[in-house]
Amino acid sequence: MAHDGQTLPRTDASAPVLADLLTLTRAALDPAQALLDRAKASVAGMVTENGRVSGGLIEAHQSAAHGLAWLATYVEALRQMQAWAEKLDAQGKFGEVEQIIHQIAFGEYLWQMYGGLPMNQGEMLRPQDMGLSQEDCAVLMTDAVQALTQGGNTQAARTRLVVLMREQSANVTVGASGLDEELEMIRDQFRRFAVERVLPDAHEWHLKDELIPMEIITELAEMGVFGLTIPEEYGGFGLSKASMCVVSEELSRGYIGVGSLGTRSEIAAELILCGGTEEQKQKWLPKLASAEVLPTAVFTEPNTGSDLGSLRTRAVKDGDDYVVTGNKTWITHASRTQIMTLLARTDPATDNYKGLSMFIAEKTPGDCANPFPTDGMTGGEIEVLGYRGMKEYEIAFDGFRVKGENLLGGEEGRGFAQLMETFESARIQTAARAVGVACSALDISMQYAQDRKQFGKPLIEFPRVSGKLAMMAVEIMVARQLTYFSAIEKDEGRRCDLEAGMAKLLGARVAWAAADNGLQIHGGNGFALEYAISRVLCDARILNIFEGAAEIQAQVIARRLLG
Repeated sequence: MAHDGQTLPRTDASAPVLADLLTLTRAALDPAQALLDRAKASVAGMVTENGRVSGGLIEAHQSAAHGLAWLATYVEALRQMQAWAEKLDAQGKFGEVEQIIHQIAFGEYLWQMYGGLPMNQGEMLRPQDMGLSQEDCAVLMTDAVQALTQGGNTQAARTRLVVLMREQSANVTVGASGLDEELEMIRDQFRRFAVERVLPDAHEWHLKDELIPMEIITELAEMGVFGLTIPEEYGGFGLSKASMCVVSEELSRGYIGVGSLGTRSEIAAELILCGGTEEQKQKWLPKLASAEVLPTAVFTEPNTGSDLGSLRTRAVKDGDDYVVTGNKTWITHASRTQIMTLLARTDPATDNYKGLSMFIAEKTPGDCANPFPTDGMTGGEIEVLGYRGMKEYEIAFDGFRVKGENLLGGEEGRGFAQLMETFESARIQTAARAVGVACSALDISMQYAQDRKQFGKPLIEFPRVSGKLAMMAVEIMVARQLTYFSAIEKDEGRRCDLEAGMAKLLGARVAWAAADNGLQIHGGNGFALEYAISRVLCDARILNIFEGAAEIQAQVIARRLLG
């Protein structure tokens, strides 16, 4: 991006922070939004037919539509970074670390918006892919944007950030989170638990493909993890989704398997709170909150994946009960749980979402020798690269019985709508897990880069190594702020499926990039199973797939943006 004669602030190592930084970044938001507006108008022209957005045309122009989703995610991410920075500045907490993070984030993301935005490692979105011309992109040619792109993400800034990172405690976030003191106290509590009770054994659990010990689950229950957001009247703590983000982030920073234990209860509780009868709430929510009952989500089928409307598992009324027949797959923590939130087709005349119903299906917990002792259920483990600790299963139902009283909400045909109500919380929680996994990659890689010496000095003193660490820290903060924003929107009762989807989309990419760069810092050792970064790489990879694959997530965001 050509610079139009403005004198840039110094960007050497002694003074990496741009002058009037907040003024520059605030001024850059309008040009970024203007580019998004032009992209939205351009893509809308590609996918609109007879005045309406066409699903067929969105598919035909999928790269453009998904690119629009990514561009919108970047603009929202920068907007939330600005809100974070201004809040810290007002509190007198916008220190050098935060300033460098902020300027690198703006400098890098603005450049990518102009020159090429990575949807993943092999798919680079260019403005022309959305039908934008050089004239359209000229909306970014403002003094503020040019100052940030030229002087924001420099080697001097990255090097200085890592110098500051080396001076701080390994058990804190890089840069102030912007959350209040109560939430930071929750973070400290769960960070200590992760360090003391999870990290010493996490890699062994992974290597041996072992279930997370029940004593860990018991301790988490005592700390309130499983009832965190369940209202107090139903035996929970009634805390915010923001608190759920902090807990998920810090537990996943220890091990994603532990950070994901609460996800099952979060999904089940949300389903029952949103769609259950009062009797179902009174019966099941206190048991979920205390971990007396562990749930698993049983939605996906072998031939459907993300296409839930095509589910074929049937639930046929038989007296007061239902008899279930069909196959499910990718069921996390399926064996030793007591209930399943089970999505099945109750109207055989349908082949879409309308014939689906949700059940709270009771089962007998199993073990590794006999995972499914309940009549009408069989199944086995799916061996996986990562995301271990709870195990993945495929299940076959043949004459499996569900009590009629356990039809969620007492009404057939509402299953998909009930599930949709949980997507916001599930994706916010997944974004928080992604931030935690990225933090884990940074923790491990930062320590290795300081300890490992090559050519007579620690790896961290080589600019391309320190640069990787700096970018991990920057993108973690960007993903974190987008995640917290979506959680706060949810807490305040506002629709946030768009924001939650953006947080999940970006967070998953950030986690994978951090793990991949972390392994690169380890060199050959990173490829050895004995090093923890190999586990983090495997764990990070799933985040772009579950709770909505990145392509599905981008599709959903694009549809919302285009109306």
